[in-house]
Amino acid sequence: MSLNLLKLCVGAESLEDLATWQAGRPDRWGGTAHVTRMRPRRAEEVLAGGSLYWVIKGSITCRQRIIALEEVIGDDGIPRCAIVMDRRIIRTRPAPRRPFQGWRYLTTEDAPADENASEGDEPLPEELRRALADIGVF
Repeated sequence: MSLNLLKLCVGAESLEDLATWQAGRPDRWGGTAHVTRMRPRRAEEVLAGGSLYWVIKGSITCRQRIIALEEVIGDDGIPRCAIVMDRRIIRTRPAPRRPFQGWRYLTTEDAPADENASEGDEPLPEELRRALADIGVF
């Protein structure tokens, strides 16, 4: 059974901001990567099909499939972990989440479902999606 990670996306105002920022990053490991201090102890479960769920502006908004966990050594000599993700960003149903530091494990049961727009449907604006989630529509 796979296990997911949950991470705050600090500085991004929307999923589009995240996509733009990642598009400008080097593709060192065959995907986009986020470097963090701590390597997940439950790495095998995370690598068995887990995703990184992004919290943007207080709401889980999207996810990216995790394809590798790579050790990197910072300029300061401290080992870190690069969470390597598929470049494809999958929009999820919004789910409110309070701020936290670092990353957290997120079980599949607790993870929000993917948002499946019908063919030709335009995704709702981010602000409207958040407002609807706040009042319990999603």
